[in-house]
Amino acid sequence: MSRIYTRTGDLGETALIGGTRAPKSDIRVDLYGTADELNAQLGLVVALLDRPDHEDPTRAAAATRLMAELTAVQSRLFDLGALLADPDRCAGLARSGEAIAAFDPARLEHSIDRMDDDLQPLRTFILPGGTPPAAVLHVARTVCRRLERRAVEAATTIAVPADAVRWLNRLSDWLFTAARWIQHTSGRDDVPWRPGESVE
Repeated sequence: MSRIYTRTGDLGETALIGGTRAPKSDIRVDLYGTADELNAQLGLVVALLDRPDHEDPTRAAAATRLMAELTAVQSRLFDLGALLADPDRCAGLARSGEAIAAFDPARLEHSIDRMDDDLQPLRTFILPGGTPPAAVLHVARTVCRRLERRAVEAATTIAVPADAVRWLNRLSDWLFTAARWIQHTSGRDDVPWRPGESVE
């Protein structure tokens, strides 16, 4: 592609894989657009973690490990966007029930379990926030939940492979755990919810 602009979308339509065109308000376009939004949030987390001034080797190692996992998830989100933009492939996978290796939730579960081993069990809800990487991970979690909700809704009218929905569900759990884990490795505690407190 020699130029970023093509002018083909100037009338509010976009091309799907396979050549068909759809309005930019189409649920399928909204789904892969939201996947792109989530991907960009994860890119921001990577940028926040990619600091040359980490003095503590343990924290530097934690940041490096999480960055590697985040970039792997970003690639899977590109895979998801490509799948959602391909109506025929979505329909075929949804019809066959064929497993999609890229969206195996077990990989996320193993990572969640590893991070959980370093964390104190949750005894109350926690507030989203903390260090900048943790705060953005919480934002990413909410975007992921929105994408999952829209995928479930979309599945009532268009083909959405069940593996993709399951993976999104587990991904939001992974993002929550990753936010707590990077907060912990930074030497900071979770911020607990304090019900009933008012601003003084």
